[in-house]
Amino acid sequence: MTSYDVGPFRAEGRAEQIRTAVGAAGLVGLGEPVLSGLARWANPETLHRAIRLWSQLTSRFLNLQTKVDGLEHVDTDRPYVVAPLHEGFADPLLLARLPLRLRYLVRDELFEWRHLGRFLKSSGQLEVAPESSDRGVGRLLSDSRGVLEGGESLVVFPQGSILGIEVAFTRGAFVLADRLSRPLLPIVITGTHRVWEHPYHPTLRYGQHVEMTVLPPLPIGEAVVSMQETEATMKTMALENTGAPARRFDPGRDGYWDGYSFEIDPRFPKLAEQIASHRSSLSNT
Repeated sequence: MTSYDVGPFRAEGRAEQIRTAVGAAGLVGLGEPVLSGLARWANPETLHRAIRLWSQLTSRFLNLQTKVDGLEHVDTDRPYVVAPLHEGFADPLLLARLPLRLRYLVRDELFEWRHLGRFLKSSGQLEVAPESSDRGVGRLLSDSRGVLEGGESLVVFPQGSILGIEVAFTRGAFVLADRLSRPLLPIVITGTHRVWEHPYHPTLRYGQHVEMTVLPPLPIGEAVVSMQETEATMKTMALENTGAPARRFDPGRDGYWDGYSFEIDPRFPKLAEQIASHRSSLSNT
């Protein structure tokens, strides 16, 4: 089957090329200016309703087969630090189903993207530079406090990477929850990496089965001490899900991502040894 490039996407076959082009023009080319405009001029509740509507339309366009469990654990009147597993760029389509107003902590390089970057800036998403030695911890705490005190929940991906399930959690989300006296809401997401595997593969896929499970929130002040147990529980659930499999990190296929800040969860010792060996060889050259 012939492949066609449609902007950053790739479509398999002429019919999907047309479908992808129409979707990209409508949902991205037109949707981004509308959402960015609302972010500048509308009240926060109107913006969040518009984002949910955009997410619903995009999910229908992609024909996502979605399963969501655990929403009963969410108190709609309470802001959380939301800590989801990170699979790919389709994760926010599932997170938009939470009955919460969400703001995101986002890697700095994404603010340079044409459409996404404009929306991130106009909507006040929080920027983080994981590879920078000057991370502005004080400012991040202040900005995060402002988000939560304004009634929004803050999404912080504890892996900080879409490499795969093997990437270890960092303490950031858990420390923020404890320092700001907010409950942490763990969320298991699987299957979304198959929708659009950028930067590993440009093909946009339709009809993918994706799942999100909301776990009970960690009580205020107990996030850091519960981090390892929470990580193990979340990853076990993801690995046991055969209907919407978790993304696996294979350096032979995906590359080693030298210069990016990540560690391998010691529960995956063979991969951890492989990454350590590769990094050691670089330091010896």
